[in-house]
Amino acid sequence: MGSDIITARVIDRLQELIPEEICTIENTSISGTHTHSGPAGFLQYILYQFTSLGWVEETASAFVEGIAQSIYRAYSNLQPASVYSNSGLLYGSNINRSPTSYLENPQEERDRYADQGDTDKEMLLLKLVADDGKELGMLNWFAVHGTSMNNTNVLISGDNKGYASYLAERYFNGPDVLAGKGDFVAAFASTNLGDVSPNTDGAKCTDTGLPCEPYTSTCHGNNMVCIASGPGKDMFESTEIIGKKQFDFALDLYKDATEKINGSISYRHSFIDMSNQEVTLGNGDTATTCDAALGYSFAAGTTDGPGSSTFQQGTTSGNPFWDWVKDFISEPTEEQIECQAPKPILLNTGDLTHPYLWDPVTVPISVFQIGKLFILNTPCEFTTMAGRRLREAVRNVLVDAGITDAMVTIAGLTNSYVHYVTTFEEYQAQRYEAASTLYGPHTLQAYIQNFERITRDLLRGESSVTNAAPSDLSDKQVSFLPPVILDRTELFQKFGGVRKQPKGQYSPGEEVKVSFNSANPRNNQRIEDTYLTIDRLGPDGKTWTTVFVDGDWNTKYVWELASESGVSYAHITWSIPEDQESGQYRVCHYGTRKLPFEEGEALLSYVVRLFSWNGASYAAASLFQLSSLFSFSSPDVATSSEYKEFMGCSKTFNIKNVDSASTSTSDWWAVSSFKASLWK
Repeated sequence: MGSDIITARVIDRLQELIPEEICTIENTSISGTHTHSGPAGFLQYILYQFTSLGWVEETASAFVEGIAQSIYRAYSNLQPASVYSNSGLLYGSNINRSPTSYLENPQEERDRYADQGDTDKEMLLLKLVADDGKELGMLNWFAVHGTSMNNTNVLISGDNKGYASYLAERYFNGPDVLAGKGDFVAAFASTNLGDVSPNTDGAKCTDTGLPCEPYTSTCHGNNMVCIASGPGKDMFESTEIIGKKQFDFALDLYKDATEKINGSISYRHSFIDMSNQEVTLGNGDTATTCDAALGYSFAAGTTDGPGSSTFQQGTTSGNPFWDWVKDFISEPTEEQIECQAPKPILLNTGDLTHPYLWDPVTVPISVFQIGKLFILNTPCEFTTMAGRRLREAVRNVLVDAGITDAMVTIAGLTNSYVHYVTTFEEYQAQRYEAASTLYGPHTLQAYIQNFERITRDLLRGESSVTNAAPSDLSDKQVSFLPPVILDRTELFQKFGGVRKQPKGQYSPGEEVKVSFNSANPRNNQRIEDTYLTIDRLGPDGKTWTTVFVDGDWNTKYVWELASESGVSYAHITWSIPEDQESGQYRVCHYGTRKLPFEEGEALLSYVVRLFSWNGASYAAASLFQLSSLFSFSSPDVATSSEYKEFMGCSKTFNIKNVDSASTSTSDWWAVSSFKASLWK
C-alpha cells in the first residue's frame, strides 16, 4: 500500500535524479497492488509496525530507491506516444467477502449493478504505444485483493496481480528477457477492493467443509476455522489461476484497445484533516467525522486471514474485559463513542500519540485528468458500493460541466494508507471493513465531498484548498528489530559454498533444490539485481547465460538463520518449466556478508558501539556471536571492510527429454521470496 513517508522520500530522491522539477507531491501517485505477502516496516505510524517490530529502514530504503529508479527510467525514455483505452467485465475472478454487509445497501441501488453483482467486474485498461509503433506498456484497474497467498505463507510475493504483471511483461518482452529487465511495462493496479477477495471457492469451515455462518464468519463460534479458499489446489495454484485470468482478459482488452484518449492533462491535490470534516447528509442535516478508532471486528480479521479467536465479525457491542483493556490503553470520550457508533471502540488510535501517532490524521487525495479519463487517487480501501458512490459523485460533477463521456476510476491505497471506507449502511453491520473505517460512519461522505471539491477546482482552473502535509516522523521512529551484527560460516566452510548439490539430471516438471552457506539478505537489498540465477551453458562449453532470476515465478529463495551466532543458509528451489530447453545448467547464489568491525575499528570501540546501540543484554548476545566468530569461523571472515560480496554456484546438471518446440507463458511460474524470518 501507499505510504506518506515513502512518497515524500521518493519526491526528494527524484529531485536528485531529474534536473527539472517534474514530479511533485501534487502530481505523483504511488499506488500499491496491496499484496499481503510483502515486507513490513515502511509506514510511519505505530499501528502498522507491530508485525515488523517497528520501523525497518532496509524495507523503506529499498522501496524508495526502486520506485524512484523506475520513474527516472520512464523519464529517461520520454518519447511521443498515444494512450488508448478499453474496458470490459471480467467474471470468475473475485467474490465479496462481506456479502451480508453489501445487502445492507438499498435494494434499488443494488439493482442498478445487477450485471456485476456485489463486486465490481469491470477492468479499465490503458494501452501505451509510441508514435513509431513500439508497444510501451499497459495499465489497468481491477478490484481484487492480493490475498491468493494466504496468511500461512512465509514468502514475499506479488500475489495474483504480481503474477499477472509477470505474465504480461514476459509475453511482450519475450521469454529471453529477464524478469524486470524488458522495455514493456505492465501494471495491474488496485482500485475499490475493500470487500473483494480472490478466494472464489468461498468461506468454509475447515473442520466440516460446510459454509461459515454468514454474519459473523464463524464456525460454531470460532472464526479461526472459517477460511476462504481460491480455485486452485493450494495457494500457489490459486495465485496462478486468478493472476492468469487477469492477464488473459487484459491481453484481450489490449489487443482491441482502439479508442485514443485526447485532450488536456491536469491534476489537483489536497491534504485533508479526516478527523474533523463536516459533511452534509442526504436529508440536509450535517454531521462530522471522528477521531480515528478501530472496532472490535477489526481484531477478528477476515475470511482471507482470520485475526484473533477472541473476536468475531459483526460485533456491535463490547465485553467487560476488553473494554477494560482498551480503556487502559486510551479511554474514548463519550463524544467519541457517540461519534463512532455503532462501532464498539477497541483501539482509540486517534488519541494515541506515544511514542508517535498510531494512525494518520491528515491524508492526501488527488484527481488526475488525462483527456476524458479521471483517476481518483485515494489512500484507502473502498468497498464495492462505497467506490461506486464515489465514482458516481465525481461523474455527476463532470456531467454538470458538460463532460458526458468521462471514464472515472479509483486508484486505491495511494500515497498513504488509512484502512477502509464503507457505505453508511455497511457501517451499521460492523464487519471487518466497517470496524476498520477509521473516521466513523460518515467517512465516505467526507471523501465524496472533497473529491467533488477538487474536481470542480480542476475543471475551473482554480487551485485547491489544502491543509499542511502530514509531519515527517522519521526522527521519532523506533525499531526493536536488531541490526545485523555479523555473518559467519561453520568451521572450514566458506560463504557461497554449496551445502546441498543438485542431482546430475532432471526432467521438466521436477524441482531442483540447492542450499548454500549464506549471509543476512538485509545487508544488501540487491536493487535491480538478484540473489540467485539459473544459468544455462552455451554451445561453446564455456559461456553461461542466465535464464531465470529471483524475480521469476519458478524460483524460490528462502533464507534460514541457522544459529544465533550468525550462521545462515540460503535454500534455492527451481521448478523446471515443462518446455525448458535441454542442456546443462547450474544454480548460483549471490550475497553480501557483514564483518564484525568497520575499517580501522578496534575491538574496544566495537564493544562500546554495541552497548550504545542496543543496551547491555543485546550487546552481551552480540559479544557471544563475536567470540563464536573467532573460535569457529573460517579465517577469511575478518578482513578490513565492513561488507563483502560473495557468490557460489552449484555443480552442473543436465535437463533432458524436453520438447522445446512450444512456449506458453502460462507455464512460467515463480515466487521471488524470502522467509518471513528475513526481517526478524
